[in-house]
Amino acid sequence: MGFNYIRFTSPGSGKKCNEDAVETAEVDGGLLAILCDGVGGDNGGDLAARIALKSALHFFSASENDNYLEKIKLTIEDSNSFVLNHSYTSEPMKNMATTLEMIYVKDNFVYWGHIGDSRIYQLKSKRLNQITKDHSLVQKLLDEGFITHKQAANHPQKNVIIKALGDNISIEPDISKIRLNVNEGNKFLICSDGVSNLVSHAELEDVLILSDLEEIKNKIIKMIKIRGAIDDYSFIIIEITK
Repeated sequence: MGFNYIRFTSPGSGKKCNEDAVETAEVDGGLLAILCDGVGGDNGGDLAARIALKSALHFFSASENDNYLEKIKLTIEDSNSFVLNHSYTSEPMKNMATTLEMIYVKDNFVYWGHIGDSRIYQLKSKRLNQITKDHSLVQKLLDEGFITHKQAANHPQKNVIIKALGDNISIEPDISKIRLNVNEGNKFLICSDGVSNLVSHAELEDVLILSDLEEIKNKIIKMIKIRGAIDDYSFIIIEITK
C-alpha cells in the first residue's frame, strides 16, 4: 500500500495573517499529516497554530512508540502543554488556542486524532463520510436537539469551539483508526472550517471523486475564492494507492 498527497493553505480574502498551519512528512515508512486552525487575540491564533504544528511534528517523529493511537494521543497532549506554556508568556497570547487534526497512514491503517472544529473526511467507494465530529457549541446544540441541521448551517455562534488545544490543562481528543481496503478507492481530506463552511458535503464528494489531486486542489480553491474566502482556508488530501 502507498499514498499520494497534496496540501494547501491560504489566508482569507484581505487578511495579512494566516492563522492556519499545515504540514505533511513521511515518518518511519508512513505518512503524517497535520492541520491546525488557530484562534486568539492579536497574533495569538497564528502563533498557537504554528506552535501546535511544530510540536506535534516533533513529538510524533521523535517517539519510538509503535502503538500509533497512543502515540497520537500523547502527541496531542504534549502539543497542548506547549501551547499553554507559551500562552502564559504574554498578556496578548493568554487566550490563544488552536484546533488540531492528525492522520498517520501506515501499512493498511489510517490512525487519526482530532480536537476542535476542523474536520477529517474519508472518501470510500466514491462516497464521502465525515469521520470527525465538531467540538463546537453548534454541534452540541444539534446533538441535544435544540436546533435543526438547517439552523446549524447559519447559526450566529457557529464558530464557537468548546474543545481546543490551549483551552485547558487536561484535554480529551478524539482518536481512532480505520482499516484500509486498497480496492475501495480511499481518499482522506483534512480541512479547516474555512473550507467546510463554504463548500458543501455534496460538492466535496463530487470533486474528491476526480483522479488528479492537483485538479481537486484547484477546484476547491476556486469554489472558495468565488464565495469570498471569508476565513483562512487550508486542506490536505491523501490518496491511498496499491
